Amino acid sequence: MAEAFRSGLEAVEPIQMESALSLGMRPTQAIRYVVLPQALSVSVPAFAANVIFLLKETSVFSAISLMDLMFTAKDLIGLYYKTAESLFLLVVFYLLILLPVSLLGSLLERKLRYAGFGT
Repeated sequence: MAEAFRSGLEAVEPIQMESALSLGMRPTQAIRYVVLPQALSVSVPAFAANVIFLLKETSVFSAISLMDLMFTAKDLIGLYYKTAESLFLLVVFYLLILLPVSLLGSLLERKLRYAGFGT
C-alpha cells in the first residue's frame, strides 16, 4: 500500500513544488496544499485495489480475527453435504464485504478526480 502512495508522489511533476515555492509558500505548505492533493488523487485507485485484494485473501484477513469464510464453507459442505447452498452463502458474504468497499473506493476516486486539478 505504501507503494501506491509512493508512486502517487512520484507522479506529481517537480515543477509543481517549484511553482508553489516561487509563489511564496513554505515547503510544508507546498507539500500540503499542492503536492499531496495531486498525489492522493493519483494513488487512490491503486490503494482501493489493494484493500479489495487484501479482503479477498481470507487467509490474510483471518489473521485480523475475521472468521475464514472459505474454511467455514468447506466445513459446512463436509457436515451437511450441501455444496451449492454453502457456496452460494460464501458468494453472498463476500459480496456483502467487498461491495461497500468497492463502492466507497469508486466514490472517493470520482470525488478526488474532479477536485479541481484542471479536469
